[in-house]
Parts: sequence; C-alpha cells; structure tokens
Amino acid sequence: MEVLTTPTLRAAAIGPSHALAPILAARADIFEMTRAAENAVLTPNNPGGLSLGERAALACRMARLNAEPDLATHFEERLAMTGLKDSSIADPSFDGGPSPRLQALLSHTDQVTQDPKSLTATDIDALKDADINEDDIVRLSQLIAFVNYQVRVSHGVRLMAAAS
Repeated sequence: MEVLTTPTLRAAAIGPSHALAPILAARADIFEMTRAAENAVLTPNNPGGLSLGERAALACRMARLNAEPDLATHFEERLAMTGLKDSSIADPSFDGGPSPRLQALLSHTDQVTQDPKSLTATDIDALKDADINEDDIVRLSQLIAFVNYQVRVSHGVRLMAAAS
C-alpha cells in the first residue's frame, strides 16, 4: 500500500494497520495525482521567478500557518534539498525583511492561506508593484492552491479516522 506513504496521509497519521487503510488504498489514484501535483508545483521544469527553494519554503510556511507539523517537516526536507541558504521564508513570523519582493510574496501567501475571502484586485496589484510578473503570480497562486488543498485533504482524512 504505497499510497499510505504519501505526505498527505502521513500528516493524517494513517498507516498500513489503520482501519481506513484499505478504503484509502482503493483511491490510490487520488493520492498519486496529489503527489504528481506536488512535484509539479514544487519542482517544475520552468520555475520562473520563484526558485525551487522559495517554493519549498513557502509550502513549509503554509503548512505551519495551518498547524500541520508533519506536512511542514515534509516541506522542510524538500527545502533542505534545494540548497536555499536562508530559510527564513518558512517562518510565519518573518515578514520579508527589507525586500519589497519578499514582503509582497509572504503577505500574499499568508493572506490567501488565512483569509482568502478578503482578497481584492489591490492585493494582486501589490504583487505587481513589487515587480512580480503575471506568470509568477500564476505560479505562486498554483503553489498556494496546492498546499492548501493538501492541508485540507490531510484534515479531512484525519476527521474520517477520528470518526472510524
């Protein structure tokens, strides 16, 4: 049951002996597609203006903002493989320091993760004002959407496990 080794299910504490294991294994396709999507957003062929290290650090940050320590650890491991020298991006208390670009990336990531309903066109303009081009805004949006999806799946599976 290789599906049970996915980060999403590890974060939900589902192992081979868990009562949900056979049910989740029957839906292995979903978890394999999730794994493929993770690889696509974290290590794309063309990372554009979001380095692989920044992507992993942002993913770790979002996992931490969502109180998902196991997913955060998973993304920390991916971050370590990127060689990013400064991993402060992964710390939710870091505001971007003196870099307008980092400030805009982190502010946007945090807002979408914590309060997506509050977003307006002005928030996208703030990214553009920080010289983040539209392609990279799309890349950032894909990363944010994926990590928050992964968090929700982990939460949902955890709730199913608690009810079983």
